[in-house]
Parts: sequence; C-alpha cells; structure tokens
Amino acid sequence: MTTSITDEEFESLLTGFMREAVHLETRDAYGTAVELPHMVKWTAGEEDDLEWLQGWCSTLREHAEAGRTVRRARIVSEPLSDYQRWSCSIAYPMVEAGEDIRWVPRRLVSSTAIPGNDFYLFDDNLAVFLLYSGDGLAVDKVASADPGDVRLCRAAFEAVWELSVPHDQYVPV
Repeated sequence: MTTSITDEEFESLLTGFMREAVHLETRDAYGTAVELPHMVKWTAGEEDDLEWLQGWCSTLREHAEAGRTVRRARIVSEPLSDYQRWSCSIAYPMVEAGEDIRWVPRRLVSSTAIPGNDFYLFDDNLAVFLLYSGDGLAVDKVASADPGDVRLCRAAFEAVWELSVPHDQYVPV
C-alpha cells in the first residue's frame, strides 16, 4: 500500500535517514520549478553560481560527516537530452559534498527489472516513488514500506549501480 506524502515529509526523510539513501532516476528530462530557471540560464550560455544547490550540498556534507551514504544512479539515453547534459554539468558540487552520482546508458539496462517510477529508498525500510507528468513536472510522492516494494527497489538499484559509471569518469555523449 502506498500513501502520498507532503513535501515537508519528504524533506524530513531526506535529512533524517540513519544509514543510507539511494535514488534511481530513469527519465531523460524533468521540469522541476526549482531547476527550470537555472537550466534556461545554462541553455543561454549564462553563468550560474549554483547558490541554489548549497542547501542540498550542506545536507550531503552533514550526512557524509555522520557516516551516512547518499547514492544516485541516473539511467540516461544517449546522446543525452539537454536536461541531462545540464544535469551532468552541475553535478560536481553535489559529488564534492558527498553524493555518489553515477550514470548508466539506457542501452545497458534493457534486461534489468526496474520499477515504473523513479524512487528513493531510505535505510532499506521505506521506498518513496516519485510520480511525474509527461512533461516532467512532479505530480506526487508516494511512500511504501511494503517489503516487496523495498526488495524491488533495492534489487533494481543495485543492478543498475553495477552497470553505472562514476560521475568523474562519465563522458557525456
């Protein structure tokens, strides 16, 4: 059984896990209200000081200092979409702050069982599925503590992770 959660509840999960948070991204483009203005600047060739990422980077540093891990795997089509090229270009501050971000070309996961939605998995206890509209806008976040959902997310994440390339070694195509 899944239950919708609020942005505040999700924020609490992002800051309050005990050991590990893993995040699987499967879309080629997103349209988050926070990111879109910065991507527009990038598209226009304008500088972005990435100040808007500093809150997340601070959280990542706190997790790293406490011995907690944050891993993100991005399944991407190649050549990369504009969104993913931009995303790759701004990942370094997050990696430097302690998030292990990796990339895997979509062609490598054809035989991998993957949930139908992006997700976070917190401490192998709670999966949060991220639901998006067709244009990439966030629609809902639903949480599940169902052991089957948790196992599916863990297995999918680890299978994708095994095929992934660390951010500092990934060459965007």
